[in-house]
Amino acid sequence: MIKVIIAVVVVGIVFALMENARELSRFKTVHYQIVSPKLSGLYGEKKLIHLSDLHDKCYGTDNEPLLRAIRKEQPDLILISGDMLVGVVGGTYQNAVKLMEKLTKIAPVYYTNGNHEQRLKERTAKYGDVYAGYKKSLESADVTFLENERAELMLDDCKVTLYGLEIPLKCYERFEENPLGVQCIKECIGAPDSESYNILLAHNPMYFEDYKEWGADLVLAGHLHGGVIRIPGIGGLISPQAALIPKYSGELTKEDGSYMSLSKGLGTHTVNLRMFNPAELIVLHLRAE
Repeated sequence: MIKVIIAVVVVGIVFALMENARELSRFKTVHYQIVSPKLSGLYGEKKLIHLSDLHDKCYGTDNEPLLRAIRKEQPDLILISGDMLVGVVGGTYQNAVKLMEKLTKIAPVYYTNGNHEQRLKERTAKYGDVYAGYKKSLESADVTFLENERAELMLDDCKVTLYGLEIPLKCYERFEENPLGVQCIKECIGAPDSESYNILLAHNPMYFEDYKEWGADLVLAGHLHGGVIRIPGIGGLISPQAALIPKYSGELTKEDGSYMSLSKGLGTHTVNLRMFNPAELIVLHLRAE
């Protein structure tokens, strides 16, 4: 009986290692439908690519498999919800920069920071001028940064406003639940445009209730890496704040008329683990109701 138990454990470990290696080496393309009467000015469907949490990973040579998948979709916009590099001392960002240089040749790219970029930016005594160099490289490639800023654009006859939200770093602390609140969001990016379809790029999804109350029609988030391990029928196992079974972990959610596209991410860091949780490229299909 002991031999049988040992054999089962060994087989389980081997399977887990093989599955983890498989999921770390590839990504899948996920399609979500976004429908709203506020999109009535669109002449037809518009495609938005949502990327998040690359953490300077490279698929194949110079991320060509990822670029091919994006080109295939012929997107109208590419929106990035942060953490495309790893915010550590001595970290690199060359894969992320090379990717961005090619993305801007496909469609306009808008980028808001995640907690990794934000801590590089705010803690220069520890990290030096890494963030300044990274941002300069991306802006030279025509990436538009939204650091508590907004950008207004027209998709056909539909006014769309993009907002890039940076929340206090304390909102990312492990083992803590720090409130955010609508007032804090307004202090960062102002009130939403009542005559626009409002898309909020906000890295941390745990504040979706506040984002909805603020007035976001569509939220693009990441951060959770799908909860690391996906439990069938339940969702992600753990959040970066060490909360078990987080309410949101990697899916499209619609609540009170607002959508949230929560990416499972494209990379990993620190703990290079994915289980039943493939990395993903998200394609958002926007159309009028």
